[in-house]
Amino acid sequence: MTISEIQITPIKPANGLVAFASCLIDNCLYLGSIGILTRLDGGYRLTYPTKIVGNKQINLYHPITQEMGEILEESIISKYKEVMKQTNDRHYKAGDTPAYVHHS
Repeated sequence: MTISEIQITPIKPANGLVAFASCLIDNCLYLGSIGILTRLDGGYRLTYPTKIVGNKQINLYHPITQEMGEILEESIISKYKEVMKQTNDRHYKAGDTPAYVHHS
């Protein structure tokens, strides 16, 4: 199985949610609206989209096996960290001081 074209869309953090992700599985299945949330003990976890029908919450899709869940989690969270590092590197070059820091 190949996971490719992982796209990360960072958002303003809210209730632990920090980004959304999408990806392709074996170049034939698109998965979107995957939530990336912070864990209380550090790190990140994924959530998969649901839909409310009447008073029931229905899973649209999710990994069936623990192995598949771990593969998706590792791939997507790795890409999220890479995107955030690139974003931070662009904003704060080594040795630069952010504009809001005041030195007396």
